[in-house]
Amino acid sequence: MTPFQHQLANYGPEASWPTPSTSDAYAYCQDLTASSYENFSVISWFLPTELHPHFAAIYAYCRWADNLADETSTDAEGLKLLAWWEEQLESCFQQDAHHPVFVALKRTAREFKIPITPLRNLLIAFRQDQTKKHYNTYRELLAYCRNSADPVGRLEMYLGHCYSPEAVVYSDRVCTGLQLANFWQDVRRDFDKGRIYIPAEDFQRFGLSIDDMPACAEHEAFRELIEFEVRRAEQLLASGEPIVDFFPSNLKVDIALFIRGGQTILRHIRQQRFDTWNHRPKVSKSTKVKLLAQAWWEIRVRNKQFRADTYEVPA
Repeated sequence: MTPFQHQLANYGPEASWPTPSTSDAYAYCQDLTASSYENFSVISWFLPTELHPHFAAIYAYCRWADNLADETSTDAEGLKLLAWWEEQLESCFQQDAHHPVFVALKRTAREFKIPITPLRNLLIAFRQDQTKKHYNTYRELLAYCRNSADPVGRLEMYLGHCYSPEAVVYSDRVCTGLQLANFWQDVRRDFDKGRIYIPAEDFQRFGLSIDDMPACAEHEAFRELIEFEVRRAEQLLASGEPIVDFFPSNLKVDIALFIRGGQTILRHIRQQRFDTWNHRPKVSKSTKVKLLAQAWWEIRVRNKQFRADTYEVPA
């Protein structure tokens, strides 16, 4: 039994359990967060302690939804479980919460005035993964990212009490860039699941065909295609960096860390000459520590520069 199958046996639609207390529900979410691998730490050393349970509640919601979509035997089963998960979400906002994730999420949503829309939009993307396996155009892929990635940044802005239309523009660029970085990191894994996120029009741009996968992955043109996609992701992350300044000072390091995590994956892809078919890049623990230190130093320098500019006496 996989870890997720164990979770499903204990807290799935066929299971029965007593409704946990809010503190126990947050503890469950934090344990789930700590046991999951991500390219960047969801909860870093610099995240204010009082926000740990709330970040964990949001992450646990996303992790459960992702697993319901990805770790089921058939697409039909995934769709059925995602429908159940959405019922739990609706109940959380309208009536009562019973699942430990939603007991915690209910408190977090109320405290930070989080609307249901970004949480619901994530489920649109997870359902789409069960029904749409290829993308014809980059525009189609970006539309998918608007539901699969962008809501995460918006949820974090609510946790930082800094949600605004202006901030959303930069946040969406970063979140889409991170999603694309994840796609180009996981080309082989996604293919094994029956999914190809590289748009068909981009295959054609390099004289390849999506129908020739996986044979075309051994061609030099395929590496050129991945390089093209990597540049797009790099540009999105770079153009979204101003989002850091919209967050309060006690969250800036964590937001900068998310960006650096994505950029590090893309840099690793470059270093292995864009061969993510045979070699999946991964961020080591030591690299994560270095990234955290780098993000902390960048924010410290930025804050010192801001204070210097603010208090400079005109000549």
